[in-house]
Amino acid sequence: MSLFENLGLSSQTVATIRGMGLTRPTQIQGRSIPHIMEKRDVIGESATGSGKTLAFGCGIVEQAVPKQGLQALILTPTRELAEQVKCSLAELSRNKKLNIISVYGGVAIDPQIHGLSNAEVAVATPGRLLDHLQRRTIDVSKIKVLVLDEADRMLDMGFIDDVERIIRACPKKRQTLFFSATISPRIRDLANRYMARPTQVSAQKMVDPSKLRQIYYDVSKNMKLSLLAHLLQNEKAGLMMVFCNTRKTVEFVVKNLRANKIDAIAIHGGLTQNKRTKTINMFNGAKVNVLVCTDVAARGLHIENVSHVYNYNIPSDPKDYVHRIGRTARAGEEGKVVNLLSDIDYDNFSRLLSEYREFNVRKEQRPYFKKVMAIKINNFRRPPGRRRFSGRRRWN
Repeated sequence: MSLFENLGLSSQTVATIRGMGLTRPTQIQGRSIPHIMEKRDVIGESATGSGKTLAFGCGIVEQAVPKQGLQALILTPTRELAEQVKCSLAELSRNKKLNIISVYGGVAIDPQIHGLSNAEVAVATPGRLLDHLQRRTIDVSKIKVLVLDEADRMLDMGFIDDVERIIRACPKKRQTLFFSATISPRIRDLANRYMARPTQVSAQKMVDPSKLRQIYYDVSKNMKLSLLAHLLQNEKAGLMMVFCNTRKTVEFVVKNLRANKIDAIAIHGGLTQNKRTKTINMFNGAKVNVLVCTDVAARGLHIENVSHVYNYNIPSDPKDYVHRIGRTARAGEEGKVVNLLSDIDYDNFSRLLSEYREFNVRKEQRPYFKKVMAIKINNFRRPPGRRRFSGRRRWN
């Protein structure tokens, strides 16, 4: 007997889960689904990739009724995560035939307007969802389940005002679910204002510290690219992620890695949605083994089998570092984090070590490597229609 059958799910949902090849619930699923099935408000704390989507998806699939209007709304911080959640829910609900739509910016709005008129479930980013509310092209009066997925990330990205306006637009009599990798004081404050006696559940971190090795190299800024190229060329590894703090740096690094015959691809918020989706699929399919990215790829996206994480820049927020390294040393596999430090990274690195004293990040002696000729990026342009950073929202 599948252990999912002990969580209060219907036989149809259990059969669907079994058909997906799943027999044992993850820790967050086992701890949250019983409360979700009892229609309680739930705050779930668990790492990316731990099965949160299936947890809240079960409640949505069990409650939503075909052809009865929009009944469930999931808010996500990024377009990629919205698409990923939509696909997961479509698979989970295939025997119930629910209409599920993803709603986000950067694409035409008219198809979304048409799709919303027939959808029972919407997975949306806050900005575009608020746009539909203002246009009156979405009816949220029948919402039974409201989910904030990667809630901490949405708040970090400056979506708090949009999120609150959306919550207030939904019926007061509803089930509210917050899922996040970390439960910050701001999330608790949001829960206190908009949730009814929520049950909090948490799961242990999926990253195994005993299998995660963290090191750093001290290198001058003008030699950082050369060292990165050398390490990537000489590392016999699986999938590798290289994190940069800005999209301009991502473009610079990718262009130069390719010039040095390293097959690398980029993802950041300046790319079209089709390009971003294609990039993630190529990396997940191991067609390319080096992904250079901003933190937009550190959270929410389902990326497995990452053996190495390289930090070309150290992020200013230590939490972003934690989410980056959480991409490796998962499910019992070995993992390695390599930090490339120049003088501009020292302050961020010191802040990181001060906040996470349990991290053991060892200094490594630099290997011998040759300097590569860097190709400058002179034609980087902000995508049309994008405003400069206003202080309220950060484009990744």
